[in-house]
Amino acid sequence: MSNQQERPGIEEWIVGFADGEGCFSVSIFRNNTTRLGWQAFPEFVITQGQRSLPALEIYLKHFRCGKIFVNNRYDNHHEHLYRYCVRSIKDLREKIIPFFRKHPLRTAKQKDFELFTEIVDMMTEGKHQSMSGMRSIARKIERMNRKTRSQFLESSETTRRAPAKG
Repeated sequence: MSNQQERPGIEEWIVGFADGEGCFSVSIFRNNTTRLGWQAFPEFVITQGQRSLPALEIYLKHFRCGKIFVNNRYDNHHEHLYRYCVRSIKDLREKIIPFFRKHPLRTAKQKDFELFTEIVDMMTEGKHQSMSGMRSIARKIERMNRKTRSQFLESSETTRRAPAKG
C-alpha cells in the first residue's frame, strides 16, 4: 500500500476508500469567543484502525493538507484509531472539494458532499456570521449523514436571539 501514491488511478482508489470510510460533516457548537456564541465546524475525516494507518498516510501525501490524529483505545478492540482530518476552510475549498468535484463519489455520500460543499461556500461568503445564516447551515446539516435534528435549531438561546425567519 505504501506506493499507492505513484500508481496510475490513485484518484479512483481515493474515491473508493472515501466512499467506504470517509465522512463529510459539519458540526455547530457553542463557542463563547465568537460573536454569535456558536461556531460552524466543517471537516473531512477518514477513520481507520492502527493497522490501516498507511491508507491515511496516502491521503496526507496526496492532498498535502490535513493531519492524522490518534484516538488511543483501551477497550477490547486491541488497536488505536487514527483519523485523517482536514478542517481548514482554505484546504477544503482548494484541495478536497475540487478533487471530489472532479472525481465524484459513487455512493449516497455524494449527496452529503454536495451539502458539505454548499455549507463551505456559505461560510466562505461569511453567512455563518449571522444567526439566519447559521440556521440555514443547520438546516443543511440536518439533511446530511444520519439526518438528526440540529441541537443548534432546538436551542432556546438560538430562538431567543433572532427571529424565526431567516
